[in-house]
This record gives sequence, C-alpha cells and structure tokens, in this order.
Amino acid sequence: MVNCLIRAIEKEDNQSVASLIRSVFDEMEIPKVGTAYEDPYLDLMFEEYSKAKSSYFVVESEGEIVGCAGIAPLENGDPKICELQKMYFLPKTRGLGIGAKMMEKCLEQAKDFGFEKCYIETMPFMHAAQKLYKKSGFEYLDAPLGSTGHCSCPIWMLKVL
Repeated sequence: MVNCLIRAIEKEDNQSVASLIRSVFDEMEIPKVGTAYEDPYLDLMFEEYSKAKSSYFVVESEGEIVGCAGIAPLENGDPKICELQKMYFLPKTRGLGIGAKMMEKCLEQAKDFGFEKCYIETMPFMHAAQKLYKKSGFEYLDAPLGSTGHCSCPIWMLKVL
C-alpha cells in the first residue's frame, strides 16, 4: 500500500465510507442488528462527525478510501469519555500498520478535544482489532459504558488518555 494519506472526511466521501463499512460487515459476517450497520447516519458520516467534539478520518490510497475511523462523545455517557467509532479497513490495508497510525490520529484528536478516556466496543472474533486496541493501551471492561445502541457488540474496552 503506497501513498496512504489519513485526512478528515469530506462530504464527497460519504458514499465510499458507507460502502466500505458495509463491505467489511459482509466480509466478516458481523451481525447487522444491534451494530454500527444499523446507525441511521451511516450514509451521512461527514454530517454526523461535523458535530461538536467529533471527527472522522479516512485513509486514502491512490484516490480510493481504504480505511476509516472516528472519535465522538460517548452517547449518554460521562462527558469526559469519547468513543472510538467505526474503525474499518479493507482487507488489502490490514497488517500494514495503517490501523495503528489511524488509532494514533484519533486518540490525538480525542486529547485535543479534552477527553480523558476513550471507549470502544467490538466483536469477540475481531482478534486483530483487539490486539491493536490492547497494544494502544485499551483494557477490557466487564460491562458497557453509555448507551450506544450496539447491543450485539459484547467486548468493551477503555483507555485513559
């Protein structure tokens, strides 16, 4: 993967980002009910992450969106806690260190927003993702935080920023 650029999402990216996220759900057979797949704003990510203390980033390579992730306040949670949201990558980008760079970008943005902790939810079979989260300093929780509506994501993790 050459010439990768991590940048803020633009309105023109909405369709590509939604398509990428849906393709990863299909590829990994992630449940569609009770997950990010059902989020009503999946086709309007630029607009959703234009809200206060929210940012969404894409990884672009040779004009193609190949990865994405964002930071936003934790829904119905402690205002000092943000959530790392919708971090997905196409298969060709995995294992190249791009996820770690994206994680770093998102966590820096979270600190800039003044958040003190970062929360994430994931699936039990997403071992590579959990490995990245642990390497980045996330620790497992026994129960979810906030109310994200993602009842099908039974793995919860938190990092002090």
